[in-house]
This record gives sequence, C-alpha cells and structure tokens, in this order.
Amino acid sequence: MRDVLLYTGSAALAFWGVMHIVMTRAVVAGFEPLSNDNRLVLTMEWILEGVTLCFIAALVVVVTMLAGSETSVATLVYRASAIMMLVMAGVSLFTGAKASPLPYKLCPPIFTSVALLYLIASMLSP
Repeated sequence: MRDVLLYTGSAALAFWGVMHIVMTRAVVAGFEPLSNDNRLVLTMEWILEGVTLCFIAALVVVVTMLAGSETSVATLVYRASAIMMLVMAGVSLFTGAKASPLPYKLCPPIFTSVALLYLIASMLSP
C-alpha cells in the first residue's frame, strides 16, 4: 500500500509539473503586454516550478525503487518532499490561487494531496 501511495502521488505531481512546462507559452501570452524582462522572468518561474515538481516526483520514485520504501532514508525523503509540497501549497494559496483562472486554484489542493499521500506512506508500517 505504501508504494501505491508514493507512486500515485508522484504520478500526479509529475503530470502537474509537465503541464506547467507545456502551458508556459500560453500562460505568458495571457499576461501580455509584458516587457522583455518580465516575459523572461515569468517564463523562468513557470518552467522552474514545473521542473521542481517533476524533480520531487522523480526523487520519490527513484528512492522507492532503489532503496525501498521502508528505509529510514526513504522516510526522510518522503517527509521532506511532503514539507516542500506543503510550502508550495501555502505560497500558491496566497498568490496564484487568488487569480481567476481555474488551473491556478488547483495548485494548492493538488500539492496538499500529494503531501498527504507522501506523509501517510511514510507513516505506514512495513
């Protein structure tokens, strides 16, 4: 059950991360007109959030596959990843989620859900 929770959370997180990267151009276009500097910074931030989400998902998957989900190192990775997801959910809640487009409002619940999956998995007995 532990691995199912971890892989499910990671799949959702990786999907959302890829969607961030794929949708970057459309998101930036929605903010036009922008100065070139603002366009570059906005593009960078959207891509970096997507890459960060994919990295966290990949880290959890790789640790689970190579170390096993019952190790103390794996538990540390899962809990640290969950904390990072909760931090990102909090930042999103007070920033992007206040914007009107629906995808911005989805970040906090997605990030929180993944964090809960990681935390629950880290607390299950082997």
